Amino acid sequence: MVNSQPLNFQDADLARKTSAVWQLLATIPDPEIPVLNLVDLGVIRWVKFEPTNALNIGVTPTYSGCPATDVIHESILHCLNEHGYQGATVTQTISPPWSSADITQRGRADLKAYGIAPPQMCNKPGEEGTPVCPLCDSQQVELLSAFGSTPCKSLFRCKSCLEPFDYFKCV
Repeated sequence: MVNSQPLNFQDADLARKTSAVWQLLATIPDPEIPVLNLVDLGVIRWVKFEPTNALNIGVTPTYSGCPATDVIHESILHCLNEHGYQGATVTQTISPPWSSADITQRGRADLKAYGIAPPQMCNKPGEEGTPVCPLCDSQQVELLSAFGSTPCKSLFRCKSCLEPFDYFKCV
């Protein structure tokens, strides 16, 4: 069956522009964990071009009161302004809340390669299993501190390679 709908070049242009903005946002590192970009962290919720052609980016903070939220918003606007998207706005959204399950597979791989154990998949915060050492893949680890270098991480030590490592908590 042949599609009798005419091609809508405006839709194709909008899709291209939206994709280009997603690619730009994927170049912005998280200020607290710079190995992750904002897209792979999962905090970017939407890229919308309004009927007036104004650009709006939806962002969900990783947790209420996250000290990096303002820096993230400023980084987004700076990047967009640098690339010709003057007048863009950032909308903070809290529903649905961010979860560590929002981290992409690429983001999880980047965390591990950087030496941070990615979050385990869990049903509820605090119910995660034991992390795996990101350096030697051992499951023989011990908790050193429930609080790591940022509120979203815990500090562990591997009993096999004896190296300490951060674990990104399940949230």
